[in-house]
Amino acid sequence: MSTNTPFGDQELAASLDGDFTSEHADVNGVRLHYVAGGQGEPLMLLPGWPETWWEYRKIMPSLAKRFRVIAVDIRGMGSSSKPESGYDKKSMAGDIHALAVHLGYQRINIAGHGIGSMVAFSHALNHPSATAKLAMLNTTHIDENYHEFRIMPRPTDPGPHRWWLAFNLVPDFPEKILAGRYRHMVDYMFGLSLVNPDAIASRDRDVYARAYDSPEAIRASQAWFQAYQQDIDDFRGYGKVTVPMLGLAYGGFFEYMQKVLPTQGTDVRVSEIKDTRNYLVEEQPEAVISELIEFFG
Repeated sequence: MSTNTPFGDQELAASLDGDFTSEHADVNGVRLHYVAGGQGEPLMLLPGWPETWWEYRKIMPSLAKRFRVIAVDIRGMGSSSKPESGYDKKSMAGDIHALAVHLGYQRINIAGHGIGSMVAFSHALNHPSATAKLAMLNTTHIDENYHEFRIMPRPTDPGPHRWWLAFNLVPDFPEKILAGRYRHMVDYMFGLSLVNPDAIASRDRDVYARAYDSPEAIRASQAWFQAYQQDIDDFRGYGKVTVPMLGLAYGGFFEYMQKVLPTQGTDVRVSEIKDTRNYLVEEQPEAVISELIEFFG
């Protein structure tokens, strides 16, 4: 993302309350972009699709009063580099671990949403001594249940129909039809999963669309999905998360997390965020802030 426009990372970081800066680090064979501010124990925030670090803009200033907040564009996202490989979540967790070491931290608190939640979960399992606590926002790690999603759902099947999973598995096609038009995908996903459409303003949607608009960016974001089979294979070999784990979710997915996360961790709590769906960080920031401060604090 350019740094000399109103949508550039430096300008966006400077627009937040507090002293936030936009930085880069070369670690683990990838160049990661992150925005950092605040003092205290490190808390890394990993975004989901189709967003960037900017997803956390509403909660970063409050969290920075208690923590050193580091919102990261994961491999392939935003202003981070977009290599040809390394998009399985275990490798991406290695990126985050290497970034923490680069910044001088032996252990970090980590929270993620969507794809970022899978990476955070993988970090806790593959780098347990480097993980203090883990929060997963509305997404569990991918497992074999993903094979059961229907191409043609029945009218009685609960929504949403996750057609975008299959769409992003198709090679060489999404970038041909979405390059320069990614705002349509951004608007569709937010329209599907926001209770209040105004929770993510047009300017914020432009920030995301610009981050994904190029063929290279679309190809990299597809790679997160195209690595899912490797992620499923890795998940089969995992034991339980041994660090404290928090799940935040809405409605039916809150009930799903209540059932699933205790089978995946030894110290688990799950809390419901109401009046929202998938994009709970942007739609209910105060509730998310309260839960994260109580858990990590």
